[in-house]
Amino acid sequence: MIESYQIHELNDLPIESVASRLGLEVDRHKCLCPFHEDRHPSLTFSNRHNRYRCFVCGAHGRPIDLVMNMQHLTFPQACRWLASDTGVILHHSVTHTPTKADAPKPFQAERYLGMLQHPWLSDTARDFLFTERMLDRRVIRWCRLNSWQDRQGSQWLQIPYFDTHGCLVGIQNRNLDCRTPGKESLQPRFRFPPGSRCSIYNMQILPMLSPGESLFITEGCSDCWAMLSSGHKAIAIPSATLLCRDDLAMLQHISEHLGTRLEMYPDQDEPGERLFLQLRQHLPHIIRHQLPSGCKDYSEYYLALKHNSTSSIENVNHEGYE
Repeated sequence: MIESYQIHELNDLPIESVASRLGLEVDRHKCLCPFHEDRHPSLTFSNRHNRYRCFVCGAHGRPIDLVMNMQHLTFPQACRWLASDTGVILHHSVTHTPTKADAPKPFQAERYLGMLQHPWLSDTARDFLFTERMLDRRVIRWCRLNSWQDRQGSQWLQIPYFDTHGCLVGIQNRNLDCRTPGKESLQPRFRFPPGSRCSIYNMQILPMLSPGESLFITEGCSDCWAMLSSGHKAIAIPSATLLCRDDLAMLQHISEHLGTRLEMYPDQDEPGERLFLQLRQHLPHIIRHQLPSGCKDYSEYYLALKHNSTSSIENVNHEGYE
């Protein structure tokens, strides 16, 4: 149990130092947000208020909150994690009654199960998935993507996260209006219901792996959909630092004991390279593939292949009419 003054001591630890200890690379009070697919630093730190905030997905809080959310720890566990190597001594003999704000809210899976049994895609969602991204409809059905509209009329894509048993463990909502000029700043790009555990995406595919089969690790859901549409089995992770010990142990197990070939096309930027190097520290046998020049991620590579394939078919049809 922890005294209130000790909690204040922990929350007074410099927020940027805590972030660095968690593996985040802070530059000019910003870093890539580990709580959503972030390609440009959107997580900001205020040294004056000792807080963090992402203006894209809305994640915010103080040092203890950051540790809880990144390490998937309870409030007492996060306090012990912070206290180690910081000089803050926790007196466990003193009783501290956690407040409602201390306890993380549980994820209410039953609230979403009905909608996911009969998913519906709006015209905006269909245009995004099938016209812009050219994704396989079977992949969208497998991932059970859904769409909805909020009271302000904003269009959202609902992305469910399942565990290896197919149980719903989290929801990621992606704002589709962010692609519309003039609406970019009206809503955050991502929303997560309280308690959502959005770490590894598409975990329900893992029991379907055969011994020695390849599993591609992608950066974000969009690249995962593209990889699945290419005919490969794939999962997605938001960042290596956000993976908890159990997730890493699971990936190590399927690699070492099941002979699964872990493969990856790192994004062609500094964050993508950093992610691959971080993963290789835990998964030394991971196989690296190089994206062709001009493709920053696998989604762009997939679209290039689809466009080339379509052009080839059109050329053949055109020659046939001549």
